[in-house]
Amino acid sequence: MTLDAVPSLARTEWLILDLLIAGGPSYGLELVKLSDGALKRGTVYATLARMEAKGYLESEQEALPPGAIGLPRRIFRPTPLGRRVVNSWALFARQFAPEVSR
Repeated sequence: MTLDAVPSLARTEWLILDLLIAGGPSYGLELVKLSDGALKRGTVYATLARMEAKGYLESEQEALPPGAIGLPRRIFRPTPLGRRVVNSWALFARQFAPEVSR
């Protein structure tokens, strides 16, 4: 395997996957709210689209209730690949974390 074949995971992607794994399927603005300011409203949807293109997420459009107005929300959930990538990067980070002396 070459280094190019190793899946990349940006900090915001890690955060999104972590929120979705811990809290279940969510839509973009809900993720912004859950992130306590770490995710920004103006960039979250571009990040979600990039993650979906990488295969880390899948989404579906929420059905609008009868009589509702506005655009339906897109609900995102991690794919098995997304879960594996975040778990692998977490393991990698633990391996290289500085040891704490007691």
